[in-house]
Amino acid sequence: MEIIISNNANKPIYEQITTQIKVMIMNGALQAGDSIPSMRALAKSIHVSVITVQKAYEDLQRDGFIETMVGRGSFVSAQNKEFYQEEQQRRAEEHL
Repeated sequence: MEIIISNNANKPIYEQITTQIKVMIMNGALQAGDSIPSMRALAKSIHVSVITVQKAYEDLQRDGFIETMVGRGSFVSAQNKEFYQEEQQRRAEEHL
């Protein structure tokens, strides 16, 4: 999984991570049940704090995009397509 962080962006780093993972899920690059990197592994690969990645993962879990299981890791949630379509529509409306 490739996450690109910009220090010059107007969005906080955790929001950049959250947005990019949501896009990967909605575009089908990440399917239901796919594992995502651990917080430490992702933090190390993109050179940010584990706390920053933790905040992003908490947001993704709250929004229903991922599920985290203690001792097993984080996985793309098995939500239905309607949920993702609603999210895409909401993002399009915000953009307009």
